[in-house]
Amino acid sequence: MSNRPHWQPGIDYSSRRFYIRRMNTLKPAGTNEIPVAKLPLIGFIYVTKGEVLVEADGNSYLCHPGHILIIPALCPFAIRYYKDATGYTGAFDTTVLADSKPLRFLTSPIHQAFWFDEAVFMAELFNMMLNSFEKGDDVFIEKGLDLFLSIIKSGQSPILPQAVNLFLETLFNPQRSIDSLSGYAQAAGISENYLSRQVKQSTARSVGAWIDIARLVRAKKLLTGTSMPIIDVASAVGLDDQSYFARFFKKETGQTPSEFRKNMQG
Repeated sequence: MSNRPHWQPGIDYSSRRFYIRRMNTLKPAGTNEIPVAKLPLIGFIYVTKGEVLVEADGNSYLCHPGHILIIPALCPFAIRYYKDATGYTGAFDTTVLADSKPLRFLTSPIHQAFWFDEAVFMAELFNMMLNSFEKGDDVFIEKGLDLFLSIIKSGQSPILPQAVNLFLETLFNPQRSIDSLSGYAQAAGISENYLSRQVKQSTARSVGAWIDIARLVRAKKLLTGTSMPIIDVASAVGLDDQSYFARFFKKETGQTPSEFRKNMQG
């Protein structure tokens, strides 16, 4: 079973009232990007280690350890990137709750950070709900969800600044070519220095580092899902020098593009 942060294709979630699974991406994954999905249930992602970048309802949410993201039912979302992420993902219907009032204002995603003792408590709570789910203990699941939702505070989501949100949304858009710092700054209508500062302050990572991540995500997807020649893959991710692309890819993954494609196909 894949432990990537997504919901398994082929499952009819409309017949389920609650679902939870463990997320563990510490092992190398074929491709980070997971396409747009829409669940008939309220989805959630809780991160205990690593990071997960989610795009939902036109906004980007960067989830670090101790962060919970709740996604309304039928809200389109996509996992754009994840690295060394562990935690829990799942979904539930309001019918499983004793009281659905805490969710009456859930019209857009809620992103909340827990710190120290609260984060440890939340991780243990999700672990107990996972064990109860595997045992079919609906009573504890109901109580666990009620307790979890009682801690959630709507309207306190740490939203990324508009410029950073636009940068990440554009960067991970598969329909857009990967650009330079100047290109993203121009598209946002701000200076390069301002964009650099905003991205660094909000994500603890530079614009250049995010561009490299996006290149790697897209390269993995093209190498895994297409027969495109490697020289064309390099060009598609904004690196026209195939030798440089090969060095860049091996530095990030420990494999050459050819080795990666062969291993994934095998």
